[in-house]
Amino acid sequence: MKERTRHLVAALTGLGLGLAALGPGLAPGFVLSYDMVFVPDPAFTRLTFGLTGIVPRHVPSDAVVTALATVIPADAVQKLVLLAIFVMACTAAASLVPSERMAPRLAAGVCYAWNPFVAERLLLGQWALLLGYAALPWAVAAAARADERGGGRRLVRALIPAAIGGFAALAVSGLTALVVALVTVRGRGAAKVVGAVAVLSLPWLVPGLLRPGGLPSDDTAVDLFAARADTPFGTLGSLLALGGAWNGETVPSGYGTPVIASLWLVVVIGAFAAYRTWCREPAWRRGAAVAAGVGFAVAALGAVAAPVLEGLVGLWPGFAVVRDGQQFVAPLAVVVAAGLGAAADRAADARLPGVALAAVAVPVFLLPTLAWGAAGDLRAVRYPDDWARARRIVDGDPAKGDVLVLPWAAYRSYPWNHGRRVLDPLPRYLHRRVVVNDAVTVGGTTVAPEDPKAVRLAPATAPPATTSAAALRDAGVRYVVVDAETAAHRPAGDVREVLRGRDLVVYRIDGSAAPPGDGVPVAPAVAAWVVTGLAVAWSIGTPRATLSLPLLGSIKPRSRRTP
Repeated sequence: MKERTRHLVAALTGLGLGLAALGPGLAPGFVLSYDMVFVPDPAFTRLTFGLTGIVPRHVPSDAVVTALATVIPADAVQKLVLLAIFVMACTAAASLVPSERMAPRLAAGVCYAWNPFVAERLLLGQWALLLGYAALPWAVAAAARADERGGGRRLVRALIPAAIGGFAALAVSGLTALVVALVTVRGRGAAKVVGAVAVLSLPWLVPGLLRPGGLPSDDTAVDLFAARADTPFGTLGSLLALGGAWNGETVPSGYGTPVIASLWLVVVIGAFAAYRTWCREPAWRRGAAVAAGVGFAVAALGAVAAPVLEGLVGLWPGFAVVRDGQQFVAPLAVVVAAGLGAAADRAADARLPGVALAAVAVPVFLLPTLAWGAAGDLRAVRYPDDWARARRIVDGDPAKGDVLVLPWAAYRSYPWNHGRRVLDPLPRYLHRRVVVNDAVTVGGTTVAPEDPKAVRLAPATAPPATTSAAALRDAGVRYVVVDAETAAHRPAGDVREVLRGRDLVVYRIDGSAAPPGDGVPVAPAVAAWVVTGLAVAWSIGTPRATLSLPLLGSIKPRSRRTP
């Protein structure tokens, strides 16, 4: 079987896994779950590029989605992106197994695309992080060859999905690639990794550094977002099994029961043993193992040494990316997948094809509730008609002014979204500046808001009964949108009701002052995008370079041997 055919088979397998995992989410409409927010007809606004003064966690992923949505419907964009995660994950992991047989490659690919990490992050709605995760095996292989001729181009290509994902995805992939390069090719290769990550980070790094007040620092959030036990084996055992997400509501149904958790942990430990014993040929073997160890240590830091992490965040706010530690077990998943593929290859050598095929099926068998939209949790819904009416009113008004959303909370549980929590979609749905309370409350503890306008407007919004239209007018608020408990959240004072529906009420405040300009300068952000765009164009402007398979030909399959 030719190498391109093997890649095609792995890609089609990944597509099948994606179709199985999304299930009802593939129906017309949008899947809205926690941080996963897609809206119909998105527009390029200052928010898209992180210029409004909020922390640009959504940059550049929102810009890429908006660009794609100019060509095809936005709900189709979401489905294609989610399916691409499974296709890339399966294909990338399969490419790490240097075997001519398909079963070992598919064992690695299926394991990497279908595991507790993917399930929990998908339910958390962190599709942007999963983009970087999906391409991480390519980044590992590229980092191990970064000192070769053309190594820099390969490295940038392999990191493009993580760059699209934004700061968290690039932090995970960048740290992994750096450790691999330091272990395998050292100085020059590591410098290329640092340079590639720095250039690809510019679209979100520049607005983040230039936002009013700089990067936020809140070490109280360390304990809130630390890894949690979702198996009987405690936090560390859960992380070892590729689980341990901080949000217990995103654990797949049935996962973590003693029997399933024990069987899955046996598979993981067996994959580690196979990786150490039989995964000897690739140049990245030792570097990936060290990266997995480093990632596991980072993942566990908030759970076992919270004061240390709090001190780091206090020292430099950039360390806040480590608060959600479980995301750094991603390189461990690479090792587990490669180890399972090596075990399947050795079983095939020993003329045990049934064992090799079992290795392909075991991840799906042990985590069946990822299928069918995570057992029905991920379902496509349509935005109510009231939302479209509100957008026509708000966006059609030539007068300037911001939009304030009440109730004053970051996450919503809409009845039309089956009560599933989702980050407020209105800032992306409406095409003017929308102010929401971006403070996050977990278990009774609240992380301080980061949007400077939300901080200023907070006194005018609580308690709801005293929300003052005059104060909002002076702050430059033109509209107040209430998406729940409408009667209790009518602003006090001179306001005009311009829309009342079952799902939404919109009030207009006439005579609003001009909103204060506290955003990010445009020119530096444009320069950042230009530099990053040129780097991406340089990386793909080589003969035979592709985005879908950036490392084709980098790993030569060994000849089949007899035992």
